Amino acid sequence: MGKELSALGAGFVFGLGLAVSQMVNPAKVLGFLDVAGDWDPSLAFVMVGAIAVSFVAFRIVLRRPHPVLASGFRVPTSRDIDGRLIGGSALFGVGWGLVGLCPGPAIASLAYAMPQSAEFVVAMIAGFAAARLVPPRAAEGESASA
Repeated sequence: MGKELSALGAGFVFGLGLAVSQMVNPAKVLGFLDVAGDWDPSLAFVMVGAIAVSFVAFRIVLRRPHPVLASGFRVPTSRDIDGRLIGGSALFGVGWGLVGLCPGPAIASLAYAMPQSAEFVVAMIAGFAAARLVPPRAAEGESASA
């Protein structure tokens, strides 16, 4: 039960932060992305603040032998840049640029009952399902034709 309550609390704080910073407002995000037009730099301060907090917190937390509510850390070790990573990153960027939402803020913005948020979340879930149709990359040392 501790993990679930911890996750609920973290999600609540994350969603609250997204709402307070207005990252759930597609117009605000699109204004930030419009660097050649009427640029709104305010979200840059939000991002810099988040990066600074994460930078410090990761250094402190990863010194522990294991997380408080788990037996070990699961930190990604892969540093490979492949077609799946590039394609996923491109789709993420295009979606963010066209709509002004990304997954976390889209889910948080459902609380405002905006139709575009619901449409985005449905499309996002469809994208998750479609991604399962893309074959995983071959393990290192295996040939792609095996």
